[in-house]
Amino acid sequence: MRFRRTAIAVLAALALTGAGVATATPASAASATAEFTKTAEWGTGFEAKYTITNGTDSAINGWTVSFDMPAGANISSSWDAVMSRDGQRFTFTNTSWNGTIPPGGTATFGFVGSPGSATPANCTLNGAPCDGGSTTPGAPGAPGAPRITGTTDNSISLSWSASSGTVTGYRVYEGSAVRATVSGTSATIGSLEPCTTHTYTVKAYNDQGESAASPSVTGTTDGCTSPQPGKMAGAPYLYMGWGEPPNPATVMSETGVKSFTMAFILSSGGCTPAWDGQRPLTGGPDATAISQIKAAGGSVQISFGGWQGNKLGTDCATPEAYAGAVQRVIDAVDPDVVDFDIENYDEFEDYTVQDRILNALKIVRRDNPDVKIVVTFGTTTSGPNAHGVRLINRAKELNVPIDNFTIMPFDFGSSDIYTDTVNAAEGLKNALKSAYGWDDATAYAHMGISGMNGLSDQRELTTPATWTQIRDWAKSHGLTRLAYWSVNRDRPCPGGGVTSNCSGIDQQPWEFTRITAGF
Repeated sequence: MRFRRTAIAVLAALALTGAGVATATPASAASATAEFTKTAEWGTGFEAKYTITNGTDSAINGWTVSFDMPAGANISSSWDAVMSRDGQRFTFTNTSWNGTIPPGGTATFGFVGSPGSATPANCTLNGAPCDGGSTTPGAPGAPGAPRITGTTDNSISLSWSASSGTVTGYRVYEGSAVRATVSGTSATIGSLEPCTTHTYTVKAYNDQGESAASPSVTGTTDGCTSPQPGKMAGAPYLYMGWGEPPNPATVMSETGVKSFTMAFILSSGGCTPAWDGQRPLTGGPDATAISQIKAAGGSVQISFGGWQGNKLGTDCATPEAYAGAVQRVIDAVDPDVVDFDIENYDEFEDYTVQDRILNALKIVRRDNPDVKIVVTFGTTTSGPNAHGVRLINRAKELNVPIDNFTIMPFDFGSSDIYTDTVNAAEGLKNALKSAYGWDDATAYAHMGISGMNGLSDQRELTTPATWTQIRDWAKSHGLTRLAYWSVNRDRPCPGGGVTSNCSGIDQQPWEFTRITAGF
């Protein structure tokens, strides 16, 4: 949605031999197996294949391979099989041309996944272990991926999809300890401490034995410090990675702005935070800019995520790990506000990642009660889309202490930015009222707008006059956050198009920042 420096990953093309069906000398083994092999790995992703070998004396007529991927891991594409997904459980079924495997024959399928360190677990081939071993005869299949359905100060409720086979009941595990035994597909774990985080798996059982474990789910009890309503200073985004970043102290002196939203914290590999995924938290240009801002009497908001790059939401496997990464940044920077810019398919549209971030924010608030929490996401011209509504409703269900929900009303097909921004903000207000039961004033007090100055990526036009209108509407309705992308672009270049270091229109230098300072 935003014009940003494009990170290009160049991957070598590898030819996979044996794709489809291959015939080999009959094996003496008396079982069928599916063997996993990584054919390439590059840190943020990998390419892999499974080789199915028929070691029996009879042809295999149709095959299905299923396995679990770690929390936060993903498979983006596959070949020579039909892929489906249930939570973190991925299933691959033969195509029309490779379903029959003769005795001693093989079939392969491949896929691309992320991150590079991810490895499948709990693999089954036609319901049996992929290594050719046997399951407990008559034991149920593994339950579907559980999800958190509710929390209180002292309990966490979860539900899951039913197992296959004959099921007597289900056991909910925390580590190796059984926390609940139920006959249905939901449970509530009680007697928990407020604002504590717990990770659960579920196993089905009958008189023949117990199933494999489901994928894990993590939830946090309520009881964290309540949100802190209160207006934040206008804080345009400042990005030190491109666009001829200006000296913030100079901009402050010329415009009166007192706060900046520093972008973006990404993953430098695994769950390790870094500026733009590359620059260190301290000792680099970002830290220097923050020191200049604070020395001039200003404050900073720190933005995590954004439209592209390797994000902590996907690279951190659990809420605790994500919260730990955020804490490293807070300890290094001491911000007034942390902004979680949840965008794109990998965070905004992935509900497992949405939940991971939301649960982590409860830990962030518990450990940093004086730091405000903002969640920023895209919008349609009439308000949040289905992913945004789900994010809001889920935040309420999990009792996540979010101070401000900020929409980005641009790159959304607008021909009248002011009107569409107001309509989008009203849609956000209505979504918040529906989820939280707030009145208009309370909903507005938990809202923000983050625009894009000059020409947007879609060449939507926001002039200084229009931005002034938007600012004044936000002030008059009691919104508590105003930002825009970005200070780097707050320079004139009429006819310059959409670029990183100017707005593409005629304006005074730092004019949008000066307007934002008046918020």
